[in-house]
Amino acid sequence: MAEVVTTYQGKSVKDVPAEAFIKAFSAYLKSTGKVQLPAYVDFAKTACFKELAPLDSDWYYVRTAAIARRVYLRQGLGVGAMRRMFGGSTNKKGSVTPEHHAKASGGVIRHALHTLESLGLVEVQTTGKGRRITSEGQRQMDLVAARVEVPKFHYVEAA
Repeated sequence: MAEVVTTYQGKSVKDVPAEAFIKAFSAYLKSTGKVQLPAYVDFAKTACFKELAPLDSDWYYVRTAAIARRVYLRQGLGVGAMRRMFGGSTNKKGSVTPEHHAKASGGVIRHALHTLESLGLVEVQTTGKGRRITSEGQRQMDLVAARVEVPKFHYVEAA
């Protein structure tokens, strides 16, 4: 009788959709209880062009997970580069003025990076500028990515 051998399909953060990973990793960060929320979390805006603070009560965990994913994918990112990545348009909807790009809040990004450093997931690079993922951080993020359910697409033939 033939023996069925199942092999473990290793997944990394690169193999999982961004939205699904960020949702799973933010839930992981919240469940650990080690993340210290800043005192201004209830009323802080994430950028100067925003009118209100985020409506989601867990927005800090989501932003921290998104920052961790960005550092995982591109080592050497600093606060300035992430301000450009998380920035957006200064225009209000329905406005006729030309669009201009504005940067995101550096304080929120800096605090999230310090939080990730205190958890041992990210460290300051010894050569050059920016942050990089530690081996422990890569291991934890890959474990979370392996648990994420990736939707499978089923193709239906036209009749």
